[in-house]
Amino acid sequence: MISNIQRKVFPNAPVPIPSTRDVCHYSRADFFEFDMERGQIADYHRQRNLLVGEDFIVSLLKGLEHEVGEAAGWLCYQIGYEWGKEDAVLFQSWFQEFYGLTLETSNVAFAMETWWWPYTAQGWGAWSPNLSNKDSGFFYVDLYDSAVAKSLGYMGKPVCHLYAGILAGFFSVAFEQNLCSTEIQCYAMGNDFCRFLLGSEERIQAAEFWIASGANANEIAERFEAGEMDLEPKTSIAAGTV
Repeated sequence: MISNIQRKVFPNAPVPIPSTRDVCHYSRADFFEFDMERGQIADYHRQRNLLVGEDFIVSLLKGLEHEVGEAAGWLCYQIGYEWGKEDAVLFQSWFQEFYGLTLETSNVAFAMETWWWPYTAQGWGAWSPNLSNKDSGFFYVDLYDSAVAKSLGYMGKPVCHLYAGILAGFFSVAFEQNLCSTEIQCYAMGNDFCRFLLGSEERIQAAEFWIASGANANEIAERFEAGEMDLEPKTSIAAGTV
């Protein structure tokens, strides 16, 4: 039986992927190169790395709060956003180099895991993206062992603004959309893991309005999945801030 389904033809056909031994390079010995003479650490993608402890992260965030007050979260988000955009461009370059694939020719789940694995190797935590609602204009990313939240401990509020910015910047470039992100649950709030919502600026403002009104992550998810958009929050709340 001949199917009449028209298959999409990609401009850059994928090439055979190398053996797993050639691409599994996330052990400490394989992923990092320690130059003891120069005191430098480079990773597999030729990027410089810096080893820091929890005290450094806490001091950095507290220092930002001292300098800019409540705008510290917004500033972290903006830093992460620019970081994520640049990393998306870099990722697409080495993804093509190592695997002969592009975001168009690759399985999306494989591409996403490939992008995040270096972050896991560097100590930023593991993740679980849920793109099932992407066509509806929003999706979620779950983060486990956030370096920021784990360092700060219980704060009673979302603290992973840097992560929110990285995710928004990366997916804005990868999906060629203007996306924003906000953390709707956080380890620093007593949750087992952090959860981020990504979508349009209007959706993120609505989510942050609901959070400020006492809604939790599950209630926000139910509202969006039910197609509900609150028309009241026409505020100047910046995405990624609380």
